[in-house]
Amino acid sequence: MPRVAWSTAAATKGFLAMTRPITLFTGQWADLPFEEVARLAGEWGYDGLEIACWGDHLDVHRAATDDDYVAGRLEILERHGLQVFAIANHLAGQAVCDDPIDERHQGILSEQVWGDGDAEGVRQRAAEVMKDTARAAARLGVRTVTGFSGSSIWKCVAMFPPVPDAMIRRGYEDFADRWNPILDVFEEEGVRFALEVHPSEIAYDYWTARRTLEAIGDRDVFGFNFDPSHFIWQDLDPVMFVQDFAEKIFHVHVKESIKQLNGRNGRLSSHLAWADPRRGWDFVTAGHGDVPWEPVFRTLNAIGYEGPTSVEWEDAGMDRLHGAPEALALVRRLNSIASPAAAFDAAFSAR
Repeated sequence: MPRVAWSTAAATKGFLAMTRPITLFTGQWADLPFEEVARLAGEWGYDGLEIACWGDHLDVHRAATDDDYVAGRLEILERHGLQVFAIANHLAGQAVCDDPIDERHQGILSEQVWGDGDAEGVRQRAAEVMKDTARAAARLGVRTVTGFSGSSIWKCVAMFPPVPDAMIRRGYEDFADRWNPILDVFEEEGVRFALEVHPSEIAYDYWTARRTLEAIGDRDVFGFNFDPSHFIWQDLDPVMFVQDFAEKIFHVHVKESIKQLNGRNGRLSSHLAWADPRRGWDFVTAGHGDVPWEPVFRTLNAIGYEGPTSVEWEDAGMDRLHGAPEALALVRRLNSIASPAAAFDAAFSAR
């Protein structure tokens, strides 16, 4: 049965929602130096960053071993009035379970992880990077790492050729076998891993998310990075997901998608590039699509979520220098929907 973990925190704290930090995920900005992204985010008024572990933004091996490097990253943040609330390693995480490993992965992985391209070697090296990511997070004073898991069975999503139940079962077993040793390190470091429920991951919708938790024994250290943009084009209710997985919402992405299903455009988007009007759905700047943001934020209030609301800007049809501050303004408004200190009808019985 779905687990609903409602909290009374919002009602008892009054203006809980206004305390949530608003951060910028730096993954789509990794072509810019870390210093420049911090400058921009600080000038726009963000509270902090969700730092991506690629580009020059964060080298997890150095952060896990080099005190001066950690101090330098933190000094840059402080100079621009920012904090770090989460770090993100989606790219290395993707390679931990993926099958096949191919040229797509070579394009997103470091030379050290790719190595000679031998698939199992890539997976093993990616797993070691994820362990270092937990160590780096702890040294930065960060409690949450966001990322991807990869999946050996995403290729079976169309269910043809016919997929034996045993093959799907082995996929979840493979995930557990590869990720439990990584999660052991997260546990040792006091850091949580927030898997982004996303196409091509072991958890990509409601029921696969539930099965993923079951596969690893519902470990306390493992939860979800809630990103409603991936729910919209699948016709899933993001509010229901927040309600039912309340205890496992470790982090929140504010990212938007829009459906463009018109009888010609298909849900699987026909191998077309982002922003092509023939796609059945696309990513857009937050506030320009189909995510029901106000119900989502009211539900985050209801479950007592106090973590970051992190803007992940993706919009092939809008300049990011316009989209990122616009999204910040939206989240400020949504975070101002604070739970009242008393029920609205309490005054009816006042004497």
